[in-house]
Amino acid sequence: MIKVLLADDHHVVRGALAALLALEPDLTVVAEVERGDEVLPAARSSRPDVAVLDIDMPGLDGLAAATALREAVPDVATLVLTGHGKPGHLRRALTAGVRGFLLKTAPPDELAAGIRKVAAGERVLDPNLALTAWDLADNPLTPRETDVLRLAAEGADAPEIAGRLHLSAGTVRNYLTAAVTKLGARNRTDAARIAREAGWL
Repeated sequence: MIKVLLADDHHVVRGALAALLALEPDLTVVAEVERGDEVLPAARSSRPDVAVLDIDMPGLDGLAAATALREAVPDVATLVLTGHGKPGHLRRALTAGVRGFLLKTAPPDELAAGIRKVAAGERVLDPNLALTAWDLADNPLTPRETDVLRLAAEGADAPEIAGRLHLSAGTVRNYLTAAVTKLGARNRTDAARIAREAGWL
């Protein structure tokens, strides 16, 4: 029996996934959580074989949760199930040690097969997404430019970003200007949109 942890902040989606997996004779859902920061504690207590994670969750996104799982409970395989097939997310997922990456539009039997494969140590990847990621340019932003742009996208102004990242306001403005230039954006709002659509934020 393969034990599964489900993490999705949409109750209906999580419930539907649990109901579908309950129909499989060799799969059992041992934990369900709605926040990314609940994934690791739930994994420690329920000891699943596979964690099926949504990307967009409150508290901690699914990719950060996958990284935490890999570091703290490395015997749990992770499969990301997302409604957004962003190539940047795929690359982050691979860096986080995720073994599977499927879209929520995948047929139920494909999800069940994917869980079995990652539990067996194999990789599972939506083929269309793999082709898109192959063609996409690497993220041109540095980690610090990404941090600054992310905070700006959340509505923080330069002095607030400077305080939170322990930088000067001038340095923050320089990072924002560099991000806008690298992304060919009109302004910082446009830069944040471009980076978010690519899965870099």
